[in-house]
Amino acid sequence: MFTGIVEELGEVVEVESLTDSARLTVRGPLVTADAHHGDSIAVNGVCLTVVETAAGTFTADVMRQTLQASSLGALRPGSPVNLERPMTLSSRLGGHLVQGHVDGVGEIVSREPGEQWELVGISLPAGLARYVVAKGSITVDGVSLTVADLAQDSFVVSLIPTTLGLTTLGRKQTGEPVNLEVDVIAKYVERLMFADTTSTDRSVTP
Repeated sequence: MFTGIVEELGEVVEVESLTDSARLTVRGPLVTADAHHGDSIAVNGVCLTVVETAAGTFTADVMRQTLQASSLGALRPGSPVNLERPMTLSSRLGGHLVQGHVDGVGEIVSREPGEQWELVGISLPAGLARYVVAKGSITVDGVSLTVADLAQDSFVVSLIPTTLGLTTLGRKQTGEPVNLEVDVIAKYVERLMFADTTSTDRSVTP
């Protein structure tokens, strides 16, 4: 579980294409300082498992489904990536509850600079709009953000200088893809509202 507060702007060092997967090597001295084999690190909002670490880098395997369902398949050596280690039970929840499970890939559709901030418009894939509300939370490339404005097929976020300077969102241009994860609470609420209430099986042993 993550919070959507990016710890480090890392860089892809190597991409090894395999038959039905890929192996990424990413430079991130901060997030690898205490990382070990089997630990999780979010890369642009995608939870990956550390295979090995060496000299400030870590390697992770990415299966075909993840490559197809996220923007990780477009990464190349030199690509900047947002990195975050999992939260601990003693961590402050600075953003919101983020699983690192991408729900869809959006696209930067507009950028409107302001004096100290920037409004960024992002497309919403079909089927995700029902989980997004104005002033609610959404994760974009692993960054916890508040929805400033909402349309049927897009939304707008307001990025402060810190976010622009310390994450990939300050560099991405119109037309570039971003990973989206909606608030998991919205999905649970929908599931509960439309669950089959006629079933007598509660899966609880007396």
